[in-house]
Amino acid sequence: MSGIIFDDMFSVKSVDPDGKKFDRVSRYFCDSESFRMELIIDINSQIYPLKANDKFRLVLATTLRDDGLADEGEYQPKAEYPRIKQYEYVMYGKVYRLEDDDNGADGGKLAAYASFGGLLMRLKGEAINLHGFEGSMSANQELQQCYTDFSVDIDRVEKLSRLLEAMEKGELTDELLEECPELLEAKKKNDKLKYRKEILKKSLEKQLAENSKKGVKPTAEKKAKKEADKAKTGGAPPKQAKKINYVQVEDYGSSILGRLNELFRKAIDEAFPGLDGPLMIAETPNPKFGDYQCNSAMPIAAKLKAAGTNKKPGDVGKEIFAKFPKNIDFIQKVEVLPAGFINVFLNIDYIRKQIAEFALKGVTLPKIARRRVLVDFSSPNIAKEMHVGHLRSTIIGDSICRLLETIGFDVLRINHIGDWGTQFGMLIAHLYDRFPDFRTKLPDISDLQAFYKESKKRFDEDEAFKKRAYECVVKLQSHEPEIVKAWNTICDVSKKYNKIVYDHLDIKIRDVGESFYQDKMIELVKWIKENKPEIMKEEDGRQIMFPTGCEVPLTVVKSDGGFTYDTSDLAALKHRMLVEKVDWAIYVVDAGQSLHLETVYAAGRDFGWYDENKQRVEHVAFGLVLGEDKKKFKTRSGETVRLLDLLSEGVKRATEKLKEKGRDQVMSADELAAARDAVAFGCVKYADLSHTRTQDYVFSFDRMLDDRGNTAVYLLYAYARIRSIVRTTGVSAEQINEYLAKTPILPFEHPAEIKLGKQILKLSDCIIQVVDTLMLHQLCDYVYTLATQFHDFYTECYVIDKQGDNQIIHFHRLALCEVTANVMSLCFKILGIREVPKM
Repeated sequence: MSGIIFDDMFSVKSVDPDGKKFDRVSRYFCDSESFRMELIIDINSQIYPLKANDKFRLVLATTLRDDGLADEGEYQPKAEYPRIKQYEYVMYGKVYRLEDDDNGADGGKLAAYASFGGLLMRLKGEAINLHGFEGSMSANQELQQCYTDFSVDIDRVEKLSRLLEAMEKGELTDELLEECPELLEAKKKNDKLKYRKEILKKSLEKQLAENSKKGVKPTAEKKAKKEADKAKTGGAPPKQAKKINYVQVEDYGSSILGRLNELFRKAIDEAFPGLDGPLMIAETPNPKFGDYQCNSAMPIAAKLKAAGTNKKPGDVGKEIFAKFPKNIDFIQKVEVLPAGFINVFLNIDYIRKQIAEFALKGVTLPKIARRRVLVDFSSPNIAKEMHVGHLRSTIIGDSICRLLETIGFDVLRINHIGDWGTQFGMLIAHLYDRFPDFRTKLPDISDLQAFYKESKKRFDEDEAFKKRAYECVVKLQSHEPEIVKAWNTICDVSKKYNKIVYDHLDIKIRDVGESFYQDKMIELVKWIKENKPEIMKEEDGRQIMFPTGCEVPLTVVKSDGGFTYDTSDLAALKHRMLVEKVDWAIYVVDAGQSLHLETVYAAGRDFGWYDENKQRVEHVAFGLVLGEDKKKFKTRSGETVRLLDLLSEGVKRATEKLKEKGRDQVMSADELAAARDAVAFGCVKYADLSHTRTQDYVFSFDRMLDDRGNTAVYLLYAYARIRSIVRTTGVSAEQINEYLAKTPILPFEHPAEIKLGKQILKLSDCIIQVVDTLMLHQLCDYVYTLATQFHDFYTECYVIDKQGDNQIIHFHRLALCEVTANVMSLCFKILGIREVPKM
């Protein structure tokens, strides 16, 4: 929980051993249970009386707020903090002194002294258990930390001085644009507006000239002004690629909502042929109205009225009900309410039977028509280390691949890396100078970011180096073997570091970079000139095109004859649709690229590369990763956060979390390492996927590692707990299968058992929904609800019923545990979270 710096149970050893000094206050001497801490504390004994051997929980926090943000620092009568309600005795205080013993704070003991409005406390024990207390470092550590902070601050001041100088001179340097992404976006938008302005200006001049010849009044001038005003907003976005229904379910299996949709669709069409009445089915919030409800009567009545037929919603509901088939295996009863709502009650025996089949044969999913899908995700640049900006594309893209692979799709995982361009000239020239033996030995470039900045600095300041860099570019484009080897060396070093990130996150991906499309861009331009010459226009020496419905053009060929990102993206789309022959192309790219991608897709449709009524080309957009200040996630010095640093911090915090729980005392080294990595990388993935991907989210390790709430840690603990329950019974898989073979319908009776069984059967509906929307948070919501309902079930229903020396194992509940764990395991697989049997 955010802001908690100490939490443990204490036993009272003695009360006022030196005599009671105040009427209302007692001094308690206590020992902790988990961390072996010694506590001396003054407490108002009238409010919270304790005696020897009593136990109590002591929590020290930096704030009363759950989110970890600072509170007022003193008692506020009107403040309503949840933490105040969670505890019986709450005091504001201050740590006023920290003392370490002769061994120092690193290896010895540390004592923290606090004052709570005159009442005193001393907490003493291993220094590591007081690491959250301010000032809990030795003098040497503090000096070293001050030196580190000072160095960081000096670097930051120097950088800010350069940025300030650039702003005062009005120079849009690369460093300034990198520091101010909003300014970079504004510059790009301004460049597009300038371009659009020139187009409008020329159109206006042409129109005015024609009007002058014909004697027409200059009304075109007003029209052009409207166009100019429209251009100020960047122009209207192109029409999005049509999203056809690509989830063609061949067999719904255990999907209840899917089967209900089919049944009600047929009933509505038979009751009102030709109307195409709206289909609205939802879960009922109140069980007295059944499990599902068809709410189509009202919108159908409205549609009938618009067509000239007056019919009450209640009558519409009755007519749909009359056409609804009887004796459906998963339905107990169907009833229609006077307002037209149709309630569906599920057959409990159907749920019991399905859970038994899941336990015996494994969890089954709906059968969906197989597709060939290409997923373009991650896409880092060569010679630059992966940073937090690559996090969302990598995690979301991998999870989409896992989802589609799980349902049997043929998935191409493509990493469209930036491995080509003029910047490689300076990188190759710098490589020759720094690592002249690179031909025989792979250089140890430990800091790719520094290598890139060094080469860029030389390029900007050294004219001789710049000339050599341009020569390297020409030689690279001419495929000179030695220069190509240098280019390959830089790519190999960069890919080596990327692989470390991918291995940590269990990412499988195939690199297909910009270099792959170099020849294909030449072929593309030739193809356009031969097949669609009317689409291309020449302007200021450039070859451009305006796809249908687009106001911002694509630049296919620059004035110097070079290619652009537009060209390579067009070549990639052409190759994917015509050569790879994919049915569905998914681009997992940030929302800021929406206009560009939709323009490329529109061009693909104009060129006839794909039929939008048969194939799906889709931009899966996502928001930003923010820091706790709600701004772009950065380091203290304002630099972009490296992904390797982020993941290393996750490992460190996960280790601390597990040790806080005492797991290092009960788990082997291998088990602890497995749990650590599952928590560290799983919490980062789940925090991303559990948020609606189109929205920004705040990155917070404190929230991610909380074992309460919708977090990976909570789910991993829940999963491990279920597996532990099964292990504790000592029942083998063979014994469970023997029971299931004799019991095809499990004897669920308790409401918690039935509720959990219903949640399990919603898996298929959830999978169908997520395949269609590609919104992974819906799957996160499902598995979190499953875990919380299992908690309710386990609280209310004994799996092992102990009666004296005897114990009764309820096999139907044990089967329910197994199925729940198996469903969670499947969800973990899709989300890319490593399951661990022990936590």
